[in-house]
Amino acid sequence: MLNTQTARTAEMRLSASCAVEQHLRRHGKSLCDLLDALDDPRGLDALCDLKNAFGQKVLDADAVEGSLRNIHRVLADQAPSPLDQIGHALGLPASEMNLWHGARISEILARFGHAD
Repeated sequence: MLNTQTARTAEMRLSASCAVEQHLRRHGKSLCDLLDALDDPRGLDALCDLKNAFGQKVLDADAVEGSLRNIHRVLADQAPSPLDQIGHALGLPASEMNLWHGARISEILARFGHAD
């Protein structure tokens, strides 16, 4: 017998993974630029893992969510002062980019249906 709750959860996680993929298509370059500027290898590693998850034959929503959570942690760990210094040195609105990407990623993570 099919458990409808399990099916709904799987559908919700697949939808969330699709939202991540759409976000990367639209804003991946900006996110990559920001993670590169932060000079924290965890962020770029997580972004690579995330992109690799979409390259698999069968999408693994757990891998997508895990990579996205790692990116979110890197963004959340940033203090405003270093972001301002990065922004000034590179001519990037790094603080604003960090806030914007952090907020979008938080919204998408909520779609996976897990509490932190």
